[in-house]
Order: sequence, then structure tokens, then C-alpha cells
Amino acid sequence: MGQALYRKYRSKSFSEVIGQEPITVTLEKALKSGRISHAYLLAGPRGVGKTSVARILAHEVNKLAYTDDAIHLDIIEIDAASNRRIDEIRDIREKVHIAPTSAKYKVYIIDEVHMLTKEAFNALLKTLEEPPAHCIFILVTTEPHKLPATIISRTQRFNFKPIAEHQAVDHLKKIARKEKIDIEPEALELLAQHSEGSFRDSLSMLDQLSGVKQVITEQDARQLLGLPPADSISKLIELVDSGAPGDALSLLTELKEAGNSPALIAAQLAKKLRNEIVASGETHYKWATGLLRNLLDVSGAKQPYELLEISLLETSLDNSQLTPGVDTEAVAEVASLPLKMVAEPATIETSKPKTHDSTKDNFSLDLWPEVLNEIKKRAASIYTALRLAKPEIKGSVLTLTFQFPLHKNKVEQARHIKLISDVIEEFSDARMEVKCILAEKPLKKASRQEAQPVKKTEQESSELAAISNIFGSAEMLES
Repeated sequence: MGQALYRKYRSKSFSEVIGQEPITVTLEKALKSGRISHAYLLAGPRGVGKTSVARILAHEVNKLAYTDDAIHLDIIEIDAASNRRIDEIRDIREKVHIAPTSAKYKVYIIDEVHMLTKEAFNALLKTLEEPPAHCIFILVTTEPHKLPATIISRTQRFNFKPIAEHQAVDHLKKIARKEKIDIEPEALELLAQHSEGSFRDSLSMLDQLSGVKQVITEQDARQLLGLPPADSISKLIELVDSGAPGDALSLLTELKEAGNSPALIAAQLAKKLRNEIVASGETHYKWATGLLRNLLDVSGAKQPYELLEISLLETSLDNSQLTPGVDTEAVAEVASLPLKMVAEPATIETSKPKTHDSTKDNFSLDLWPEVLNEIKKRAASIYTALRLAKPEIKGSVLTLTFQFPLHKNKVEQARHIKLISDVIEEFSDARMEVKCILAEKPLKKASRQEAQPVKKTEQESSELAAISNIFGSAEMLES
């Protein structure tokens, strides 16, 4: 069985370590001058060489050769993830005073040290406070913030950084040449980018691709990583920018059916947008801020594809011109309603309106437009549904009749009902009970004139059909 590339090309000396020159140079100088600490802390992201440097240091202080096959009794590696209890640390405390068998120093490498329990840390602290002269501790962690300050203060800390893309690409090229792997430069760049600074990850992906075929292309790398085609991402941004929601959603559906992850689509969109903004300056893609903010939430959403669709739809509709015969503002507002299913609800402000007539002691429907405007300021997410309701007053009860269950369910949440009641009281000093019901038959809007039939273009029909497919049938108001 062949050896994995990340193990075969693991660094065996400080000169072989990639991208951590400030650390390796400092350690080499310290070793030459004899300034050896009793405890080191190597912290940083995964796959950047922390454990390799720990092993190299353990061998260098003892002037031992470092090979894959060599086993030294005086170099002890402990995985804190599976040996995190106080008993394991007590065992170290009992054995730490035993002199090395053949080397100058007994070296303990504790990997993922942040996984130790509180009691284990306390036991380790006592050992670090008064270590024997022949003992060295090397603590390795990806999460240094989880370590007690008392532990950190007793170590020499070295912070490892992610491997720069150009360094990763150069090293991958050398390894590919040695292994006779024929791979396009664009594919190597994609591996380096996707590994996000972890050289071990990029090397593992190269190993996986090596058996694909004679020449590894960028498309092969994209398929392995599950990344959407670059031209599709560019086209998606182009469609959103030009205000073509139907076409944008159709393309997104194609990507979904091809098995592309919504999180990866969002990540690629965000990266491409950022690069486009940097290239074009502040004058272009002024709409991108809101979309970029939504893209950050896609990976953690309960319904990631739905959030991605809605985000693209909203941005595309904002970029489109008003279509004759279609109330695009109403369409956009209706499209935003399902966001409550995929993201946390927005915080509702309860500040008092700046101006209102406090002399009134009862509530009439004449004040309803003012109430709506105030609610729009405080909670725009329910204003859309609320303005489509038909209000009626009987005594101290305000009944809101809705055409669609989506709107009713949105408004009748307890916190929304309280907001409506509070705003009414602020405007009229009357406390109203608010009820939400569904209409038995289609509502007619008194505030709108009967719309004349409008002939829609093929594109308009396509865009509205796309919206309907996502959110179900909804009221479309003609102007």
C-alpha cells in the first residue's frame, strides 16, 4: 500500500517547513545558542506544520536523526483529545522525574492540548511550574484561547499562520513533478485556494486527484471539491447585476440539480464579488454589500438553498427597472417574507414615534395609515403583510383579515401582535385587542382602482412564474 503524500512529504527539518520562516529561524538560533525553554506552545490553524515543528524540535534538542521509522523512548507524544482526563496528566507527573533513557532531554509533545479538562490543566500547571531540568514540554493547539492564562504564561508561544497561496502552489508543483503527476497550474491554484492555508489539506487533495487521469484539469479539481463552474458564478453575478431574477433563479436551479452545495455556491459568489469589486473600484456593484452579508449566513441556515434563492431574488429585483403593469415593489416585499424560515427574525424597535396626536382617546380606521407607517419604521418585515390586510373595528377589537395564510401567520406572532397594539395605543391612547383571520373569499382593495388587463411580455411572465414557483401563489397588484 502506497504512503499518503502528506505523510511522505512531512517536514523532517526546519529548512523543509513551508511558510513559517519567522518561527523556524528563531528556534534554530535558540538551539545554536543553547537557549532552550522548558515549555513551548505552538498555536495556529490545522495543517500548517505545528506538529511537524514539534517533532523536529524534539529531535533537534536531543541531536537525534528524524526519520519516519525512528522511535525514541524519550520523545513521548500524547493526543489530548483521547487522553484528556486528570489521570493521564498525573501519570506524566509521576514519570516526569525519571531521567531520560538515552537522550539528553525527555520531551513530551501534547497535541490538541486545549482538549484537557480543567482538573488536568491544574495538574499540568504544577508540573510546568517546577519542571525537572531534563524535561521539555511542547504544547500544540488549534484553539489557544481555550487554554488557561496560567498555562500560556509559562510557555514560549509561537503563532503559526496559514500557508500563503503562492507558497502552497510552488510546493505542490515540486511534489507533483517528483510524483510524475501531470496537473494544470490552474488546478493547483484551485487546490491551494480551497485549502484555506492548510498545506496538508491541499496535499491530500492532490493525492486524491492523482488517480483521476493522465492530465488533471481545473475542471477535475472543481468536481473533486464540489465547486460550481467558474463561468456559472460569473453568469449568476451578471444576471443579478442586470436585474434578471427569473434567469438568475433558473441558473441557480441548474447548479442545485447538478449537486452543487449551496454553501460552496455562496462562498464562490462572495469570493468572485469581492474580486470584481477590487478590480472595478467603488463605482460598480454598489448593491453587493447586502448580498455579501446574506451570503455569510447561507452555510449555517436551516434551509440554505432557500436563503440563497431569496437573497439573489431580492438583489436582482432591486436592480431591475419597474416593469409596466407589475407592482415590483409588492413582489419584492412578498418575496422577503419567507426569510423568517431560514434566518433569525430581526429585532423590533419599540421606541416611541417622534410625532403623533396624543389627544385622541379612541382608535378609528382613519389612524390606520399612520399606524402602518410607524410599524414600517420599526419592523419592516411585517409591514409588507400588514398593509395587505383589511382592518375592521368592533368595540375594542381590531380584526385583520388576510387573503393568504403566509401573511396571517407572519403577523399573528405574539410579539408582532403586541407591537401593533402598542403602536395603536401610542397614537390613540386606546388599548385594542388584535385578531388575525383568513378571508373566506378574495379581498378587494378599496385603496386601489380596478386594474385594466395588461399584456405581459414573455420575460415578465417568466420572472413572475419563477417567483410563484418558489413562494407559491400570491397576490400580484397591478398599477
